Order: sequence, then C-alpha cells, then structure tokens
Amino acid sequence: MLNSLPFRAIVSDLDGTLLNTHHKIGNFTTEILEQLAQKGVDIFLATGRNYPDVKHIISKINLDDAMLITSNGARTNKLSGEVLSNEYLLETIAFELMNIDFDETKVCINSYQGDNWFINRDIPELKQFHIESGYCYKVVNFATHHSKQTEKICYIAKQADDLNQIEQYIIQQYSNQVQITRSLPYCLEVMNKGVCKANALEKLVKLKGYTMADCIAFGDGLNDIEMISRVGKGCIMSNADQNLKIKLPQNEIIGSNKDEAVAHYLQKLFY
Repeated sequence: MLNSLPFRAIVSDLDGTLLNTHHKIGNFTTEILEQLAQKGVDIFLATGRNYPDVKHIISKINLDDAMLITSNGARTNKLSGEVLSNEYLLETIAFELMNIDFDETKVCINSYQGDNWFINRDIPELKQFHIESGYCYKVVNFATHHSKQTEKICYIAKQADDLNQIEQYIIQQYSNQVQITRSLPYCLEVMNKGVCKANALEKLVKLKGYTMADCIAFGDGLNDIEMISRVGKGCIMSNADQNLKIKLPQNEIIGSNKDEAVAHYLQKLFY
C-alpha cells in the first residue's frame, strides 16, 4: 500500500503554513491529515514553537503517531511525549545571548528552556499566537535568570531592521557556536550550531527506515529553507517570506495558509 503512495511522509511548518490566519488548524486540514495518517503516511510537524505549545494544538486531532520537531529542530518528540532528541545552547553562551545590549522599546527577548517560555517583559500581542494552546510566557529578569536547557533564544522586533545590529553582533561573536535564522522578518532565532528542522528530520526519517527523498515538505519562513530544499519535494506558501521565494526559485509556490492550501494540495496529490 505504501509503495503506491507518492510520499512516505508529510512534513509541515505550522504558523503561516498549516495553521490558518487565526493560528488554528482548520477543519478541512484536520480531515485530510487524519485520512492520510490512516493510509499509513507519516506526519511530521516542524516548527519554531516549543513542544508543549505544539502538543496542545495537535492533541485535538487524531494523529497519535505524529512526530514533532520543535524549537527549529532543537527538540524532537513523539506526540505521546517521548523525547527523541534535545540540543541545547551552551549555558555560558545562552546567558551572554540573553544579556546582549539592545533597545528594549523596539525589541523583546524570549527563551525556550525545557517546557518553559521566558520573556523580558509583558507583550500581550504575543498571546494571540497561543490562544489555541493556552501556552504562555513567564516574565523574568535575564540578568539573574538561569540558562539551563536553552533550546532557542528569540529576539522579536517591531520592525525587521531593528534586529540587524543584534544579528551582526551574534554572527561576529558566535558564528562558530550558534545557528541563526529568521522565522519571520521580525523574529531572529538562535539555536545551537547545526540545529535546523532539516537536520532533525533527517535523523527521524532514518529511524523510520527511509530518506529525505521520501518526504514532501511545506513552509513559509527562512527557518524552513533547509527542510524545503533537502526533501523529495518542497513547497512554498504564497504568503511566504519573499526572501524564501528568492532563495529557492525552483520550488513550487502553492496557495495561502488562509485557504488551507496545504490540505488542498495534499488532497490532489494523494487522491
């Protein structure tokens, strides 16, 4: 049965891709994913979000065997909760990154540490992304905060250009020790060196007994670039970051997340 399927696995980003503009999974998407899972197709969800956040979103769908790639690949889990892998920033580097000098009126800093999300000040606008899961941050003083189990540090700005100076500083000081990406033009994300969705996915599919060529992937941000370019077929959302479209000109551009384009594409491909 699996031999007759176009791909063994579906890999999808969440925000801007599988989730609609209300940051929820639509009913049609739910229906298609459940049908494909019943056919024996593996479902991988690859996101910059943290594991507890994703688990709550996905637990409402009948995808018991789904694999979760979270914090841009710093952590992989089975939906059941079993941890498959973790990669943390070195504690000394994480602490230094938490305390970089920047304009706090223009930028906020977040860290994902274990199951926790920490932030330097209250930003009510961020809560709209997590209404579905109920996952929420804890405000801390990073100058006295611990740096254990740091999967990701994220700087969020009002304007993309407000991150340029921070990004250049991190590249100059830590380029050999960290991985840098932008999930959105105004979200600068820092993980341990070598951490990305594609590297995490490659390890998981190897455990499953097949290769990246057996996967189809969907994404909309620069944190999806390695994943989209290394699978058998990589698709870019029409609402994607323009920089992603420019960097991957050969990859197919499909519809928008607001129209549940991933599910519609999968329906045509698999049925």
